[in-house]
Amino acid sequence: MKTQRPIISEVRDDEHRVLQFRPRNPAHPPGQRGHPGFQALKDLSRYERAREERDDFRHRMLANVAAFAFTVALTAVALWLAMSISDMRRIQDCALMGRRDCARIATPNF
Repeated sequence: MKTQRPIISEVRDDEHRVLQFRPRNPAHPPGQRGHPGFQALKDLSRYERAREERDDFRHRMLANVAAFAFTVALTAVALWLAMSISDMRRIQDCALMGRRDCARIATPNF
């Protein structure tokens, strides 16, 4: 059995260089932190919109329940599909091996 030896190449000084990075200049110099525009950026009230009508709590809860039911149904369908694909794969693997008793036969209980 042959053993593999690492390839050792000659290392030249021009292959390995350390690059010097300068720090970035800050966006706001430390002395200008308290300028008037800076306080306006912190105030988010200008993005709020006035409410024309009250919140309909009942409608929102019904929408949440409907969304939850849809999510549960989607998860159940996904699990059923995954189980069906798994069973089909198991049966196909069994049949490809040449076995004859691959399919599960349901027998009624008397």
